Amino acid sequence: MFQAGLPYLILTTGLIVLMVGVSIHRSHQVAWSLTVLTLIATFISHFFVYEAVATDIVVITELFRVDSIAYFFNAVFLLATLVLVLFAQVFLDRRTKFTEEFYVLILAATLGAMMLPASTHFASLILGLEVISISLYALIAYPDHARPPLEAGLKYLVLSGVGTATLLMGMAFIYAASGNLDFSSIHITDGSMEGEILFLIGNTLFWCGIAFKLSLVPFHIWTPDVYHGAPSVVTAFLATVSKGAVFAVVLRYVIEADILSSDTISNAIMLIACASMVIGNLLALLQNNLKRLLAYSSIAHMGYLLIVVFLISVNTSLGYESALFYLVSYFVMTLAAFGVIIALSSKSETEVDTLNGISGLLWTKPAAGAVLIAAALSLAGIPLTVGFFAKYYLFTAGISEGMWPLVVCLVLGSGLGIFYYVRIIFRTLEKPQEELSVSVPWLGLSITVLLALAIIVFGLYPTPLVDLIRAILVFPPTL
Repeated sequence: MFQAGLPYLILTTGLIVLMVGVSIHRSHQVAWSLTVLTLIATFISHFFVYEAVATDIVVITELFRVDSIAYFFNAVFLLATLVLVLFAQVFLDRRTKFTEEFYVLILAATLGAMMLPASTHFASLILGLEVISISLYALIAYPDHARPPLEAGLKYLVLSGVGTATLLMGMAFIYAASGNLDFSSIHITDGSMEGEILFLIGNTLFWCGIAFKLSLVPFHIWTPDVYHGAPSVVTAFLATVSKGAVFAVVLRYVIEADILSSDTISNAIMLIACASMVIGNLLALLQNNLKRLLAYSSIAHMGYLLIVVFLISVNTSLGYESALFYLVSYFVMTLAAFGVIIALSSKSETEVDTLNGISGLLWTKPAAGAVLIAAALSLAGIPLTVGFFAKYYLFTAGISEGMWPLVVCLVLGSGLGIFYYVRIIFRTLEKPQEELSVSVPWLGLSITVLLALAIIVFGLYPTPLVDLIRAILVFPPTL
């Protein structure tokens, strides 16, 4: 048990040491270095404890059960956070005098994200979710001298509070109907009409709260404003690690609680998925700001991922394989796109996040322009990119299981998405009217180039990533 909990202990210890260190002596370089070392050490620790979770579930407490799939999710979250922390050093210098607390908050949010894939109980779910959310309240509004981050932070605080309250109320109704908070024990105890009504109300409220956290239609209204107002480093974290963690716990809840056995709940989730795929892409067509465009794009991608929720309920192995491949692909594509915005904005007083701002980028900053084109092509699902194989996974799996409404919406949404991703590519390729007067830090540019290479390499040869995922799924969780 101790061995399985080692990554959590290392990250928590690093967080405490950093918090104490910041209170004693302020140094951006030291705080950044300690954060990087903590994330690397936590990631490496997964290799030493993998044997403990490879063939069985390790019960840390009744609230947390760790298995190889939870560790895979956590490893992806740690790598994504490490990438963003590497971006953050130069990015933060021009935006706030108090940089050290940023790293405390980002480590706390990562710890919360790591709790969720191992959560098997409503108590641990809400604990992990709130650790992420409370950290994000401050992170989104971190440059406290600027109005857009403060406005975005306030919006997220109020609306996230409503989402969490809805989630908690749903849990209360589910407990009233089932008498349990453990996922695997959730069912209607007496089979009465009253119990069925309470259970249905509870799950309706629960999924409304989850839909808010994943910014699914119709609970997506906050997303473009918060994405636009927050610092790009935080926006990227919100789009990847935060949503990925929520999605991981949703998969576990769906399997253990067998929630899709209810036709009413299943149809409602399918409607949300289809609406997110289509409406997210339609609204993105109207955007001229890159961060707002990526916000609506993320709504559509979360809709695509909901296909996995249905797959996993009928074919657990195929569902998890599709989920892990798509999630890794989405992380790489999104981090590459946001990485270009962060790199261009790192040494600028204002963020370079409009379509006009990237006009002629391939000619003025060739490496950054090439990365943005690769990210846009992959997000659109164009062949020879990892994004194509991610959507192909969902498409073929959906057809094999006869999920035609979801497959049709996937194709329709992907077709709509091509139009606004092509806008990004055309703006990047057009002849510049004037030289882009920003310098790009070498570290940020190097990371974005590596992400672009991952997009192309896994697009041409996805076998290593598929084999890794299948190796993890050799011993799926015993549910």
